[in-house]
Amino acid sequence: MKNVTIDITSSAFPSQLATDAEKASSQFGLQVGQAIQYEWFRKDGSNCRYYGQWREFNRLRLYARGEQPVSKYKNELAIDGDLSYLNLDWTPVPVISKFVDIVVNGMSDRLFKVKAYAQDAMSQSKRNKYQEMLESQVAGKQILTQIQELSGVNPFIMDPDKLPNTDEELSLYMQLNYKPAIEIAEEEAINTMFDENHYDNIRRRLDYDAAVVGISIAKHEFLQGSGVQISYVDPANVVYSYTEDPFFRDCFYWGEIKTLPLTELMKIDPTLTKEDLQEITQYSQAWYDYYNVAQFYQNSVFFRDTATLMYFNYKTTKKVVYKKKALENGNSRVIEKDDSFNPPTEMMEEGNFEKVEKTIDVWYEGVMVMGTNILLKWELSKNMVRPKSASQHAIPNYVACAPRMYKGVIESLVRRMIPFADLIQLTHLKLQQVINRTVPDGVFIDADGLNEVDLGTGQAYNPEDALRLYFQTGSVIGRSYTQDGEFNNARIPIQQLNSNSGAAKTQMLIANYNHYMDMIRAVTGLNEARDGSTLDPNSLVGVQKLAALNSNTATRHILDGSLFIYRTLAEALTYRIADILEYSDFKEDFINKIGRFNVSILNEIKDLYIYDFGIFIEVSPDEEQKAQLEGNIQMALSKGDINLEDAIDIREIKNLKLANQLLKMKRVKKQEREEQMEMQKQAMMSQQQLQSQEAAGQMAMQKMQMDLQTKMQLKQAEVAFEIQLLEREAQMKSQLMAEEFNYSQQLRGMEVESLSTREKEKEKAKDERVSLQNTQQSKLIQQRKNNLPPLNFESNEDSLDGFDLAEFEPR
Repeated sequence: MKNVTIDITSSAFPSQLATDAEKASSQFGLQVGQAIQYEWFRKDGSNCRYYGQWREFNRLRLYARGEQPVSKYKNELAIDGDLSYLNLDWTPVPVISKFVDIVVNGMSDRLFKVKAYAQDAMSQSKRNKYQEMLESQVAGKQILTQIQELSGVNPFIMDPDKLPNTDEELSLYMQLNYKPAIEIAEEEAINTMFDENHYDNIRRRLDYDAAVVGISIAKHEFLQGSGVQISYVDPANVVYSYTEDPFFRDCFYWGEIKTLPLTELMKIDPTLTKEDLQEITQYSQAWYDYYNVAQFYQNSVFFRDTATLMYFNYKTTKKVVYKKKALENGNSRVIEKDDSFNPPTEMMEEGNFEKVEKTIDVWYEGVMVMGTNILLKWELSKNMVRPKSASQHAIPNYVACAPRMYKGVIESLVRRMIPFADLIQLTHLKLQQVINRTVPDGVFIDADGLNEVDLGTGQAYNPEDALRLYFQTGSVIGRSYTQDGEFNNARIPIQQLNSNSGAAKTQMLIANYNHYMDMIRAVTGLNEARDGSTLDPNSLVGVQKLAALNSNTATRHILDGSLFIYRTLAEALTYRIADILEYSDFKEDFINKIGRFNVSILNEIKDLYIYDFGIFIEVSPDEEQKAQLEGNIQMALSKGDINLEDAIDIREIKNLKLANQLLKMKRVKKQEREEQMEMQKQAMMSQQQLQSQEAAGQMAMQKMQMDLQTKMQLKQAEVAFEIQLLEREAQMKSQLMAEEFNYSQQLRGMEVESLSTREKEKEKAKDERVSLQNTQQSKLIQQRKNNLPPLNFESNEDSLDGFDLAEFEPR
């Protein structure tokens, strides 16, 4: 095997003014790959930009995991490299891990929702028509209400009580309630693609990279047989053009370094021969040796049968040229040409055609074996992502964000914490030293003070017995005088020895430890209220929440970076979904995959490629924002400004601004309803009072009428009675008169009869008297003649009753 050497020679990027044919050539692609290789892999001393960045990212990740090398700490504590007298636990204290988890897990709790907004002309026309229809219904509400009352047909498209009355209400209604089916279909498609690619897991890795290394990168691409794929990209393996934009929007090349087995190379370029693979193997081994790659990877896979490849994308321009020929019927025909088509003006005038061209952005894809001149692939990218509103632009496959980048230097939270994490680790080791060197308190025993002491047991009193008695009872027996009577200087044979326990040093080190923890909180903005470590029991809940909110504000840039990646990927998915639906062979399978959640949107999905969408990310409010909104809702509920149903509707809105606007609108609506109800109530009360007054008047009138009628009836009755009485009286009088007349007639008849009878009697009596007189005269004549005695003309008949009163004389 011949020896090969790696020589990273100076190479510049090819000219952008080259023709399209030159740009499509392998030589052009190789020059691009070598220029990228020179920019990132040229050695500056013993280091290069790519592996220097890889080493730095690896160091940051080790610190974030609490696995940083302990050699620097050993060098701090060693004396001339000697650690034989130190028995310490060198395991790093995972301080940084806690703060990284707080940031990343706090972001994972925030829910994002894709909102698609159809912004093409047709969708805008539909939206405007719907809005105009609402405005017309608002303007003609009274007339439509009358039509409904008269005809019984409902001419409203919605509840007339819910129609917006002002422009602000109309704008809010359109934002909250107007959602065309095509927008719903687009959102379903995007969410389905995110779910199919398990983006939740990818997002956690992206957020972790943003907090640890300060940059997060994702990639979207279209793969044959598997469709649109979103993947996580390790920032340590990525190369890109110099930029000062934290969102990398002006990068003109992207690359990714991968180490693959040789067998994978055959899949990229099936034309590779055995000799080519052997040469690649030699260069790959030389590459590993040249950069000492083994120091970065603890894996034997990099030692043999592997190759380091660079997958790169390069942005350039392409001219799209057409020959537009005018036809005799007035139409025109367009024929596509290459960029070399440049006919003279005279020819175009004679041929009645013209040259039409435009310049668009394109991306080329390439794969190069590092350290060699072997280019495995160079071609124009397929299925490039182009916005419909600006089709001349092409979006790269890589989406990156480094929120705290300045002049190409990336800053991260972990980088800020490392100096203080090292000091915390050293303090922790010093604490171990102090604790290890701490000795317990001892006692001093004076053997002379124990001599000749008799405990009454007949046994000698030795130091062991004295210690046992001292530790068990705390009492000591000694002699102040010897048996000879001499003074014993050791009056207390056992004395406590107070050793230096190192408490002061321990307290000082603990104070230093807490100070460095506070410094980490200060440089990162992650205060105690955020991590919940040392909450002040005397602080109000609102003050603690405000402190936590300030901490969230300090790390807001990481959340904004995550939202940028999410929104950019959603936009890219929008364009890729449209391409799949328009050009892909598995279009129907894709429609069924997306539409399986909602069969009703299948027809709308088929036409997605016609529309142009704007993508917005709706972020669920955090706990503080939810608490503020809930406080507003509870205050409104307590005052009776809104109903429970209104509060439920407001809580369902994720957009805090729209939720507050809806809350204000509901309050105004409720106040208007209450005012209207109050007015209606007053009008009703007035009407009731008027009706009651009218009723009272009517009742009084009716009463008067009833009284009058009663009086009239009474009068009528009296009159009728009088009439009846008069009639009865007249009748009675008539009857009496008739009776009287009868009686009178009878009396008159009787009188007449009596008169007649009397006259008759008189006549009879007269006749009888005359007759009697004549008789008597005759008798008298006869008496005279005959001279008879006097005659007695009295009769027994001469009585009152026809009988003689003499009958009653006494006898």
